[in-house]
Amino acid sequence: MKPTITIEYCPKCHWLLRAAYMAQELLTTFEEDLYGITLQPSEIAGRYSIKINDAVLFDRKQQGRFPEIKELKQLVRDKVNPGKNLGHSDAIVK
Repeated sequence: MKPTITIEYCPKCHWLLRAAYMAQELLTTFEEDLYGITLQPSEIAGRYSIKINDAVLFDRKQQGRFPEIKELKQLVRDKVNPGKNLGHSDAIVK
């Protein structure tokens, strides 16, 4: 079964647009590899986390920052389709 990504974001911080943008990028890149993406408003202030099924892929508080889109695509690719070529998104993220 294809995995589902959940992007949990803080609505009080107005991070819905960021979450929607990342969802759009991931769905465009991985349309054949994902079941879907859920945008989930968090009840916890300041939360922004990205999970594949129930495994945390990226957490803003743990990392101290938001993910860059290239980095996020690489993290998702490594979990859902390790052989997938991401083109320009395969450039090294510093």
